[in-house]
Amino acid sequence: MRALHLVEIGNPLIGTDLEMPTLGPDDLRVRVEAAGICHSDVHYRAGTSYAGPLPLVPGHEVAGTVDAVGEGVSGHQPGERVCLHYLVTCGDCRYCRADNEPFCPDGQMLGKHRNGGFAEFIVVPARNAFLLPDSVSMVAGAVMMCSASTSYHALRRARMQPGESVAVFGIGGLGLAAVQLALAMGASQVFAVDLQAEKLALAAELGAVPVAGGEGSVATIREACGGVDVALELVGHPDTMRQAVQVLGVQGRAALAGITERDMTLNSYADLIGREAEVMGVSDHLAVEIPDLLAFAAEGRLDVERGVTETVPLEAGAVNRVLDELAAGRAGIRSVIVT
Repeated sequence: MRALHLVEIGNPLIGTDLEMPTLGPDDLRVRVEAAGICHSDVHYRAGTSYAGPLPLVPGHEVAGTVDAVGEGVSGHQPGERVCLHYLVTCGDCRYCRADNEPFCPDGQMLGKHRNGGFAEFIVVPARNAFLLPDSVSMVAGAVMMCSASTSYHALRRARMQPGESVAVFGIGGLGLAAVQLALAMGASQVFAVDLQAEKLALAAELGAVPVAGGEGSVATIREACGGVDVALELVGHPDTMRQAVQVLGVQGRAALAGITERDMTLNSYADLIGREAEVMGVSDHLAVEIPDLLAFAAEGRLDVERGVTETVPLEAGAVNRVLDELAAGRAGIRSVIVT
């Protein structure tokens, strides 16, 4: 089968031909029809985030058609349209039993620790596959497996309730999904914060109040509503993390999903204690949340394809170009490999 391989850290992906992956008794073999290209893939290729062992097929946003089922699988059959939860876990540790599988000590991520979806076929445990409604495209199904699922988990972590106000910092793939999900979950008002005017315009079309990013964003939002109940930080920069906390109202909750190793500085009394505000981290998402996302999409309340700016073939040159543009900050909101 055709696939793209990360062979050496710091070098481009290469096209290769691999043997068809082995199907275990509890596995599905899926013909990949769409695989999202995520900024995390840039980090894996560059070595700023560990991926391996090498060589490795990247790709953790995957949707396709079931090609074959293992002899022990009873809940799936060939021909089904599915999207894949990217965390392959033991299923039996205390974290897995509590539906908190991102912390499974034996967990492996598709495209990071085991072969992913930048290939014609992929094999995963059957429990990682979720039926994709006929009204939801393969492209949407793939993208939802990372960007939308992380945003939904962030809103759930922040305990967002109907009638509350929300600020979303960073209007990329995650941010556009977060805007739609917050409104679908009953938010009274959603502020979308970004530096790029075209992203703010798209967020406004989806029902958000656009706010120009930068230090003035905090004052703009606080003047509008006195402080929000929930803030999501989806950028991964100390400044926007600080702003996401400073924009909170009384007993507001900030959920930080953007990734950085740099320190964030806060005024402990003014930003936290005096408001009884909360700050929480957001890591990955949960399998139990995926059916909710699929329902939002099937009902038309979540349209992640609005953020898909390009589709490319399963070719090394095309995918490396997208990764290069992501690394340089020139890429569109979301690019997807279509096979």
